[in-house]
Amino acid sequence: LDYYNSSTGVYSSNIYSTINPGATKELGDVGNDLQIYGGKLYAVIAMSDKVEVMDVHTAKRIGQISVPSCRYITFYKGKAYVSSYATTAGGTSNVNGYVAEVDTATLQVIRTAGVGRQPEEMAISGDKLYVANSGGYSPGNFESTLSVIDMNTFRETKRIDVAVNLHRVKADKYGDVYVTSRGDYYNLHSKLFVINTQLDIVKDSLPLAVSDLWISGDSAYIYGVEWSYVTNKNTVSYGIVDIKNERMLTSRFITDGTDAQITTPSGVAVDPDTKEIYVTDGKDNLLPGTLYCFSPAGKKKWSVTTGDIPGHFAFVRN
Repeated sequence: LDYYNSSTGVYSSNIYSTINPGATKELGDVGNDLQIYGGKLYAVIAMSDKVEVMDVHTAKRIGQISVPSCRYITFYKGKAYVSSYATTAGGTSNVNGYVAEVDTATLQVIRTAGVGRQPEEMAISGDKLYVANSGGYSPGNFESTLSVIDMNTFRETKRIDVAVNLHRVKADKYGDVYVTSRGDYYNLHSKLFVINTQLDIVKDSLPLAVSDLWISGDSAYIYGVEWSYVTNKNTVSYGIVDIKNERMLTSRFITDGTDAQITTPSGVAVDPDTKEIYVTDGKDNLLPGTLYCFSPAGKKKWSVTTGDIPGHFAFVRN
């Protein structure tokens, strides 16, 4: 866990182990999500089967949420919701995957709701939770649905057929949800889909490879790292999507050529105040990565070395 103080310009690496010297195995194995809610910082540590919970201003450990094979986290009315690949939920066996509802005061799992196989990212729109089912452990038999959970009953009410191997889910302010498909890595390419949450149907799609997206205002900043087993290589792309009109604005947001230095983009974020754009480079997944900061116009301002595979951002606001 690294921390950048934009007021002082100081970048601090691996702060968790320094601040919490008594923590066994430090932060854990494979950070998969990072979110802030109610004065707490939540880090989803996938291979350590936990969500580490810290004070947002000090990064001092408050506790942890035990969820096996946890993937992503989101929040609604004082509760946290964590997606899990696990096939046993709350003592119930033979579920495909599930979402755990967590009391943010006690950090205990209250209820679980079954969804599809290997659920990934989630987003809240209205009083519904949308969950991307990937089936990512079953090449040739991927999942292709988006689970819809009624937050009043905390039960899955339907599944929307979208495309194979779903991953990212982001809600916009217009009542739509953006969902990414990673494709099958052969002939089915990655795409971006738009869900109408009033009707719970696919209303549009864009032929874009999207590994992640960050919505800022009416713009979704995207990058794609699309692997192909046909060519045995990645194809890297960037762009901005106008979420109001659901169309591509530009195929690049890095405008000074710095993108040529980025081997494998692994994260993107936009500062909610300054509108500066942050992009991380995971390189070859073995070497330390790099964080780049760009001006709103896409010009490089600075870069710094990070830990391995930097990919998740949370902005601490005063």
